[in-house]
Amino acid sequence: MSVSKPAHSRELSQDDIEKVVKTINIPACPAIVMKVMSEAQRDEPNLNSLSRSIAADPAMVATVLKFANSPLFRGGASVTNVRKALDRLGTRNIVCVVVAAALRASMSGVPPAFIEQFWARTSFLADIAGQIARRQDGVPADAAFTYALFHNAGVPLMARRFPDYLELIATCRASGRLLVEAEGELLPCTHPVIGSIMVNTWGLPPMVGQAIRCHHEDKLYEWPDTALPAGTLSLIAVTQIAERLVSEMNHEDDLEVGAALFERATAHFGIDEQDLDELRDTLRASQSPS
Repeated sequence: MSVSKPAHSRELSQDDIEKVVKTINIPACPAIVMKVMSEAQRDEPNLNSLSRSIAADPAMVATVLKFANSPLFRGGASVTNVRKALDRLGTRNIVCVVVAAALRASMSGVPPAFIEQFWARTSFLADIAGQIARRQDGVPADAAFTYALFHNAGVPLMARRFPDYLELIATCRASGRLLVEAEGELLPCTHPVIGSIMVNTWGLPPMVGQAIRCHHEDKLYEWPDTALPAGTLSLIAVTQIAERLVSEMNHEDDLEVGAALFERATAHFGIDEQDLDELRDTLRASQSPS
């Protein structure tokens, strides 16, 4: 399917979605995710019930505790049980972490080493995006964390569907080419499109899916204010800055953002090179062992 038209002028139609679903097997939303989301959306969520649901899945417990003790949310001593983690993260973030853990668990058919590396980087990126958001006016840290956690959700699905996808990533890394450009040229769909459909299917906020759908558009920062829901462009910009800085911190090539979008993202917040240097220092310090 073609995805060349700007996202603000052409939302995915039902026909587009059906074509993608025929190309990529979107995993069904697991029962535990639906249960946690249903409880969290109540006017007065039962936190003990939420804790019990999560505690029944050891892998999910490990993920929840990891995020609760990450630099973004850490607020004193480490938490060691789900109930305390829930108090620290809050119900909205708990839902996001549970969905992320379930998505990771659904990625059968992909080399385990790739999945481990992908989710380690994704978790790190989400934490960094949240920390950057705290330094900007009007960008909620938890919203930035959520968006960054899911914005590349389509990548493992692409890796599972296309046998040569990991080779394509390696080729892009060797040549310095952006991954989404290679996908658009060589494959019937791209990871932003797949990711947006997946998160919408799993019931995440529509704004998350729309941001995923358009975060690689090269004219994104030139769109009118009415093109995206309020605050969406700032979430994208925070994550693009985080992507670039994480690539630097990990001494790896930037396959996601590119110099042009990074420049527009920093300009969006009025961040200059001195600000970036201070941000780099802050992020390195936050990741150092305490």
